[in-house]
Amino acid sequence: MMRVYFRKQNKVLKVPKLSELGNLEDVIWIDLQNPSLDELRDVEEHFEIRFQSKQEQAEIESSSRYFETDEEIIANTNFLQIDNSQQAGFVSNGVSFILQNETLFTYREADLSNFAECVRKIKASGRAFGSGKKILVSLFETGIDTDADIIEGISRNIVALGRELSFSGSTDEKLILQINRLLDDTMMLRQNIIDKQRVVTAMLRSRDFEGSELERLRILIKDVNSLLDHTTFNFERLEYLQDTFLGLINIEQNKIIKIFTVASVIFMPPTLIASIYGMNFQAFPELHWKYGYPFAILLMLLSSFTTLYLFRKKKWL
Repeated sequence: MMRVYFRKQNKVLKVPKLSELGNLEDVIWIDLQNPSLDELRDVEEHFEIRFQSKQEQAEIESSSRYFETDEEIIANTNFLQIDNSQQAGFVSNGVSFILQNETLFTYREADLSNFAECVRKIKASGRAFGSGKKILVSLFETGIDTDADIIEGISRNIVALGRELSFSGSTDEKLILQINRLLDDTMMLRQNIIDKQRVVTAMLRSRDFEGSELERLRILIKDVNSLLDHTTFNFERLEYLQDTFLGLINIEQNKIIKIFTVASVIFMPPTLIASIYGMNFQAFPELHWKYGYPFAILLMLLSSFTTLYLFRKKKWL
């Protein structure tokens, strides 16, 4: 799918094909989403550019995430969105950017809400998006806004999980699985934000960005740093919840061990008494005693209750 945005007076309009345009100089943004080979070849031939392969886009080296030539700025980054195909979690989608003079080219496979939000802004205020640079900065702004919303959602889940853990004191395995899932989501989000931080920092050093775009990039890098602080705080809170959960497990295990210990100690004196009166010696004083059996039972009960009383007095129970 191809979307071609071009300037017409103070408006930004859209057409699905380059052939419908008379003047390619008015083009400010070409958005390719799962394009066909013909669409991809058409754009590359008309504007003399080359889109990177999927393997090149996925490289994590700084030189692969952002680099400049005399005519182009090429950047690769990831955008997060909720994964509706699973019960929970997020999926990271790669996007490749090429900025040639005042024209922006984007190559992506997923239908991202960030791009839909940017298009909505373009429709609402076409004057503010008169060049590809402005659109590029706006796309990163909407991406950071989405990351901020995701952080807020994770923070709310952490607070709810912390309250459930504090008030219920439960050691259900579902809680530790939820904590691990939130840790994975926060880690993925942090990696995504750091990736954007590298690209935005590189754009700040570029000579192609100046004036209002440069100021917006400076504000954007401050927002990125703030989000990284929030992710660090979420990591700390999740580690605290994890430690609390493990502490509750230790307390529960100690209680179980305590019960077994008390039970074994209570039954030790009766066991000793039963062992003594179970000896098979001929010269046994109470061997033919009429009340020997009741006496032994009473002695075992008395020893058990005495031990239990001592435990209660010492407040060990």
